[in-house]
Amino acid sequence: MKCGIEIHQRLDSLKLFCRCPSVIHEDKGQGEVVRRLHPVASELGEVDIAAQFEYLKGKEYHYHTYDESTCLMETDEEPPHPLNNNALAIALEIALMLNSKPVDELQIMRKTVVDGSNTSGFQRTSLLARGGFVETSKGKVGIQGICLEEESSGIVSGEEAGKVYYKLDRLGIPLVEIATAPDMVDAEHVKETAEKIGAILRATGKVLRGIGTIRQDVNVSVEGGARVEIKGAQELAALPKIVEAEVKRQEKLIAIREELKERKAKLGDAKLVDVSGIFSKTQAKIVRKTLDGGGAVVAVKLNGYAGILGTELYPNRRFGTEMSDYAKSAASVGGVIHSDEDLKKYSFSDEETSAVKKKLGVSESDAFVMVAAKKDIAERALIAAFARAKDATGNLHEEVRKVLPDGVSTAYMRPMPGAARLYPETDIAPVRITKEMIAEARKKLPEMPEVKLAKLKKTLSEELAEKMMKSRNLQLFEKLVGMGIEPSLAATTLEETVVSLRREGVAVEDIREEKIVELFGEFAKGGFAKAAVPEVLKLLAKKPKAKVSALVAEGGLAKLSGKELEAAVEKELASVPDKKKAVGAVMAKLRLRADPEEVIGIIRKKA
Repeated sequence: MKCGIEIHQRLDSLKLFCRCPSVIHEDKGQGEVVRRLHPVASELGEVDIAAQFEYLKGKEYHYHTYDESTCLMETDEEPPHPLNNNALAIALEIALMLNSKPVDELQIMRKTVVDGSNTSGFQRTSLLARGGFVETSKGKVGIQGICLEEESSGIVSGEEAGKVYYKLDRLGIPLVEIATAPDMVDAEHVKETAEKIGAILRATGKVLRGIGTIRQDVNVSVEGGARVEIKGAQELAALPKIVEAEVKRQEKLIAIREELKERKAKLGDAKLVDVSGIFSKTQAKIVRKTLDGGGAVVAVKLNGYAGILGTELYPNRRFGTEMSDYAKSAASVGGVIHSDEDLKKYSFSDEETSAVKKKLGVSESDAFVMVAAKKDIAERALIAAFARAKDATGNLHEEVRKVLPDGVSTAYMRPMPGAARLYPETDIAPVRITKEMIAEARKKLPEMPEVKLAKLKKTLSEELAEKMMKSRNLQLFEKLVGMGIEPSLAATTLEETVVSLRREGVAVEDIREEKIVELFGEFAKGGFAKAAVPEVLKLLAKKPKAKVSALVAEGGLAKLSGKELEAAVEKELASVPDKKKAVGAVMAKLRLRADPEEVIGIIRKKA
């Protein structure tokens, strides 16, 4: 196996080529623009295969716009602004932490992307640094390159009647793309490498955190296979399973190739046959609906492929599913129907199945595939499925795949793009990377993660220190500790209390970071007791914009001290018959409003 990863991390800065804030919205925005995209030739006069593939789908792209975080740059109605120097400075820090060497000059390139993720039909990217490495338990993993580029639009929904919907708030957010060498020795090593790089990125304190702000693309190949790029691997824990599953998929495809060679199965040109007449009285709903709508059923014979289409590549995903993925990528169809399936599940009669076989000339050693749709669409989809079947006899294809909802298996997306997709950006001058810029970046380099972890372990338990090191709340934790908050209290609140409240259904996600800082500021002033922190968080979740001091007063959580506390303790002591249990009894009543040490001190005085 050979495996490398590409890590994409958004930077905490304004957008890369305009000065809009990098803010993601939940709503549909205040406006919409519509585009149809076309591929263009590179400097060498070539059109990228992946761009041509997307263009042929003929989709219409709708983009939601936002008054706060989109401008004419995102809608491709004005030229890009100069490169964001702050984003460049952050990217340089990351490059140096990965032992990478910055280039002398940043050349902005246009990378053709015609899947709707950019209104312009291309993504702006630039090579920032080359070489470098990250240390792992299984040796150094090389860094091939680091790019500074703009984030793509966020997809809102998939295709609906030829239309796809995107959001422009995400477009243009600066991100770094870190591509490793294929140095990972096994699936677990992939996860460890991603974790190491992720820790370095978080250590800067200058990257965005949260779902979708970091993602990994995995490149996998096996001996006799081909490089496959897998997109959408969000969860680190799933990386080993994704890699292992792709290795097995390629091994099974190689086994299919050898089986077909043994059978001497060869496919010539696709001979598509309209078999609609066979189903004129069919009970199969999927076909009945198509025919009633003026569509057709088109079929093709696969010589020598009996049993091949039913070969399982993943659990519940077979080679026939791979063919179906190709068909769906080429045309707007729900999939294909093939002879290795149980055709009775579609309500086809034995007579209909036999009639199809007879019309196609299918023998026991052959297979067939059908598509039900408008005739031109069905033919386009079937040609793509046939091409995939034909390819099974030769070398495996390099391709881009996406992770499916099960988080492990993948599906075909598009061909692997080539060099033809890149050409220089003519609207932005190259940017010199000077020695002074690099020296300034070196001054700002933070502690490496392993150094920071060792320091955390001095004030936190080993488990909590490691949890805090991986947490999106690390910078907030450091800020709270800088305010004088006890490290264990800050870490426990952020990593355990908040999680526990979320599980109880408390809307803690509505509490902004500055309100957490305000909460601990009030605590540091003696506004409420340590035990009341969870209760104050609950109140803050209900009224996230309210002042913490007001919520404490409203909830009756103000801390008791001095004579007021003494009076409260005396009152509770008077109702405790067994003085040996006095501390427990009093704290049961005053737990949220007093510190145990103070209560114990008062009880001892009274004893």
